[in-house]
Amino acid sequence: MLPHATGPAPAGLLLASVRQPGEPALLDIRVAGGVITHLGPAGEVPRDAPVVDLDGRFAVPGLWDEHVHMTQWALAANRVDLSQAESARDAVEGVRDRLSGASPDRTLVGVGFRDAVWADAPSLEMLDAATRNVPTALLSHDLHCVWLNSAAASKYGVGVDASGLLREDAAFAVTRELGTLPDDVVDPWVQDAGRDAAARGIVGIVDFEMTWNRDAWLRRVAGGFAALRVDAGVYPQDLERAADAGMRTGQALDGGAGLVRVGPLKVLIDGSLNTRTAYCVDPYPHGGHGMLTVSEAELYELLVRARDTGFVPAVHAIGDGANRVALDAFTAAGISGRIEHAQFVRREDFARFGELGLTASVQPAHALDDRDTAEANWSGRTDRAFPLRSLLDAGATLALGSDAPVAPLDPWLAMSAATTRSRLDGRGPWHPEQALTREEALRASTRGRSRIRVGDPADLAVLDGDPWAVPDAVFAEMPVAATLVAGRFTHRGPGV
Repeated sequence: MLPHATGPAPAGLLLASVRQPGEPALLDIRVAGGVITHLGPAGEVPRDAPVVDLDGRFAVPGLWDEHVHMTQWALAANRVDLSQAESARDAVEGVRDRLSGASPDRTLVGVGFRDAVWADAPSLEMLDAATRNVPTALLSHDLHCVWLNSAAASKYGVGVDASGLLREDAAFAVTRELGTLPDDVVDPWVQDAGRDAAARGIVGIVDFEMTWNRDAWLRRVAGGFAALRVDAGVYPQDLERAADAGMRTGQALDGGAGLVRVGPLKVLIDGSLNTRTAYCVDPYPHGGHGMLTVSEAELYELLVRARDTGFVPAVHAIGDGANRVALDAFTAAGISGRIEHAQFVRREDFARFGELGLTASVQPAHALDDRDTAEANWSGRTDRAFPLRSLLDAGATLALGSDAPVAPLDPWLAMSAATTRSRLDGRGPWHPEQALTREEALRASTRGRSRIRVGDPADLAVLDGDPWAVPDAVFAEMPVAATLVAGRFTHRGPGV
């Protein structure tokens, strides 16, 4: 038996007494060879295969998270959680509580702080006073900023100013160092994360971990990982290596057990909202327009090379200036692809997403996490921030994700945020005119499938409630009874 799965797919399987969303009729689903081969009224499908009675539950196509940093997500579960810190001093106190018995030989790592909404500012002096000789590195929730103490700065050979903060490329470099743990430590954590994802109905992820992803995932599959499908992204520094190996987006990798494919080419061209480095047309209140981390000429050349080597480009663009640059580059290169985040878009640019046939890979939970930061930095313009409805109406293909560990790897949280624009915590919806319907959100979480069809892969999520009818609070935490990948149970709850 494979870890976090329930064994290999049977030659055939009948899922009996199941319903499609919004429909009372009971159906039977016949699965064979990893695909759905028959769908019909309950009792009329030949029962010539093992039967699993789903007792009237609801089945939907399996869910994808289109933007994950899987190793970072697995690591975050084993680090100090600073997401609830309301100030720099509050974050320091949270770290201080974990210092008892900490060794100067190991780095204490915290994750999830949001300094953009703090009244006080991080400082090297403040962190040093609390941590002294224990190397300490605190990662912001968006991964674009790292707060170091002097001991950590010395350990990793970096210089920091009085703030103790590193941003963008310097932060990414330290983050990669922090993630350099033995495979036999990290891989079990990734196994656990995969199991947890399957329990939420996830059948696949696009993994944008900042590393050479192919070998890590093939190693994990060889070690028994079978919880979900993985499209493993490639970064520009590895593009020629990948091209020389004959890799191209969508290619199934030998040794991947049918689960691992080559993902898109990820290109970061600006920073983030929380660090005020997202590249914007108008200046931030504190000054500056953010950072364009790849020039327009360089981006054009990368997209042309992606086109010529068979890679789908996935361009990280958060600010409205960065989205304009990305759209211009896609136009000039004559290629379609994805824009990751698309958090802030000029009104005149919405139509270009549809004209270019682009996918907007968006993270709805970020809209709720960052609403106060957006109002502070994009004041008077937030009607075009996290603009899901505007993008969809303009003809973009939406793909929902989490950017875990920036937000939890939970598609129901993402779909809830997309449909309610609220945390259901008593605070009113934020720009509800940008909300999606539940069916639109599900389609954007299942690669375009809102219903089960004959001939589709047998990647399914079985739910304890009708996703079209349950209250918002239940939808946000939808109970998932079972998940199947290619007809094999990767999660099977009580009673299934």
